[in-house]
Parts: sequence; C-alpha cells; structure tokens
Amino acid sequence: MLKALARLAPLLAFVAFVAVLAFAPARADDSSGEARALIQRQLDAFAGGDASGAYALASPGIKSIFPDSSIFMDMVKNQYAPVYRHRSAEFGAYSIDGDNATQMLTIVDNNNEVWTAIYKLARQPDGSWLISGCVLIKSNAKDA
Repeated sequence: MLKALARLAPLLAFVAFVAVLAFAPARADDSSGEARALIQRQLDAFAGGDASGAYALASPGIKSIFPDSSIFMDMVKNQYAPVYRHRSAEFGAYSIDGDNATQMLTIVDNNNEVWTAIYKLARQPDGSWLISGCVLIKSNAKDA
C-alpha cells in the first residue's frame, strides 16, 4: 500500500498545485489601476487649479518642453481645454507595451462636446508611471 501511495505522490502533488491555481484570486496587471489613478489625480489638479500638482504627474519629456508648472498649465488651458475643464470623464480601454501604456478616456466638455482623450504613460526608472502625452479627438456626438 505504501508503494502505491509513493507512486501516486507526484500525481497528487500536481492535482494539489492545479487546485491552488484554480482557487487563487487572479492577479491582474496593477498598472491599469495605477494609470487611472494617475490620470484622475491630474484631472483633479486641473479642476482645482493646482498647476504644481498637475505638472508633478508629467514625464521628464513633457517637463523638458514646458520648463515650469505655470507654462505647462497655460498650455493645457489653451490647447487641452476639454481636459482642463470638463463635465465628465469616463475611462475606457487600457493597453500596455513594456514601459509604455495607453489609457483611453471619453470626455464631455462644458459645451457638451464629446472628446476621446488618448493618454500616453511612461514607466519611470523607479517603476512609477508618469503622463507622457495626450491626444484629443473631437467626436461628432453631443452629450444630452
């Protein structure tokens, strides 16, 4: 009987391993949640007029183009008005490719115009994420 159990030991170990995997919670890529939180913090900073807070979430590449927070905020106000001030923002598709990620948002501006915002994020050497760009595309749709 002990010989039979000894022969079954590898099979029992495999079955136990599969059972652990089957009942363990799935581990999703945490960067999706990080991306949403990062973008939401920047949207909140824009809404609150917090230029320093919004600028702190921009990547070094963005900061090299806009050397201080007030210049950055002026650019956002003038070129990204739907991001700067909006009625709503809904997070959509997210994708990651190595150290780069893309997060889509549907934004409704204060004039009820609908926009798609494509945020680009870059993983930094310390593992954190920063916003490296945003493209706005105006939709033909209007929000009611």
